[in-house]
Amino acid sequence: MASHRKWSPTGTRIAGIRTPALATAALTSVALLSQTANAAPSADPKPSVEEVEKKVDDLYHQAEAATEKYNATREKTAQQRKRVDSLLDDVAQRTEKLNTAREELGSFAAAQYRTGASAPDTATLLLADNPQDYFDQTQLMDRLTSRQKVAVDDYITEQAATTKKRAEASQSLQTLTTTQSALKTSKADVQRKLAEARDLLSKLTAEEKARLAAIEKKKQEAADRKAAELAQQQAAAEKKAQEAAAQQQTTSGTTGTSGTSGSSATDSSYTAKADKALAFARTQIGKPYVWGATGPGSYDCSGLTQAAWKAAGVDLPRTTWDQVNVGTTVPLADIKPGDLVFFYDDISHVGLYIGNGMMIHAPKPGAYVREESIFYGGESIIHSVVRPA
Repeated sequence: MASHRKWSPTGTRIAGIRTPALATAALTSVALLSQTANAAPSADPKPSVEEVEKKVDDLYHQAEAATEKYNATREKTAQQRKRVDSLLDDVAQRTEKLNTAREELGSFAAAQYRTGASAPDTATLLLADNPQDYFDQTQLMDRLTSRQKVAVDDYITEQAATTKKRAEASQSLQTLTTTQSALKTSKADVQRKLAEARDLLSKLTAEEKARLAAIEKKKQEAADRKAAELAQQQAAAEKKAQEAAAQQQTTSGTTGTSGTSGSSATDSSYTAKADKALAFARTQIGKPYVWGATGPGSYDCSGLTQAAWKAAGVDLPRTTWDQVNVGTTVPLADIKPGDLVFFYDDISHVGLYIGNGMMIHAPKPGAYVREESIFYGGESIIHSVVRPA
């Protein structure tokens, strides 16, 4: 006889009542959803105005670095394009010479055919992959006249040179394609950083924007104070140097003046060039910053310094990374009008010093060429000072 077991429902007992498993699962889900809902607001808190300000500054800095990378890649692309064009022109000219040489050999083949000579040998030569090997195998050269030998030599030379140039052109085209791809990547990187910065700023309320403006004003005031301090230090140092020079002249008489004439001439020459660069830069104030721009309607930072010194007859490279290596590096305490001031460890920004701790520069996207303290981001971000001429 089969045994019978009494059915017992599974679940938990709540206040003396047995709860089915389904009900237990439902209660658990409700509890989890409640916890999730309570945790949601704190999962992604809104950044403070100070955090937004720092993030936006970082993004603009990254965008400038990407801009310099874009500038370098674009310059490289232009150089490679010139090389490719030159190689293709060379290939075309050599191909024309090769065709002329081939036609001359063809006329010899026709003449040989008419006279009953070995026309097939020369005709086959025109179709041979390696004419020199064909000559070695058939000893055709022994049966050619001196004029024909010259034509054959020209043909072999042009074929080898044309083949080499075609290979160079092909390689250069591949390199150009790779560089163009890198150019697109650099451009996309700049655009992405700028879009992210704009998105952060667009989410600020009117009150937050006012607080951000107050933070920027406070930073500018601190930068202006540092600029004034530098100007005072330089003025004091210059006065001291003049007094020392006057004392030396009094002590040594007229003999003391001969040793400084060369230095004075050099200083005068640099000052004249610097004045021209500064005059140009001042006329650009108010024009918009546009990344990758070199004027005349807009500039990025290195585009402005390059154009300014070009007006003074000095050719600077395109990027900050190359401009920093042109000229002489000088201490910040010895900075003079016309010197280039470079910023950040990655040397991604540059301005043109005008004196009194101030510079003219193209600051960042959305801003305009302007005068500003070289301490606009604090003294710690100043990388170096270079005298370009």
